[in-house]
Amino acid sequence: CEAFGKVAAEHIKEYGEGNDKRLTGKHETCDINTFKYGVANRGASIRIPREAEANGKGYMEDRRPAANCDPYRVTCRIMKTTGECLAP
Repeated sequence: CEAFGKVAAEHIKEYGEGNDKRLTGKHETCDINTFKYGVANRGASIRIPREAEANGKGYMEDRRPAANCDPYRVTCRIMKTTGECLAP
């Protein structure tokens, strides 16, 4: 997840319109200029389920994409960041 923090601004560009109004930090997600992740942390940019932490595998939930985002562009951006941090 630390790799996502380094490119948070690039991700936000793909996450739909109006995120500056939606990601204020007041409602269960940190503000648009802050990146954090955590286990079962609904206030984080990326939430890791407790089960994923316990098992050492699973999924993560990026809470920043808006309903008006292009899911293909968001998925591409997430996969690019994930692939870059896993590359040897």
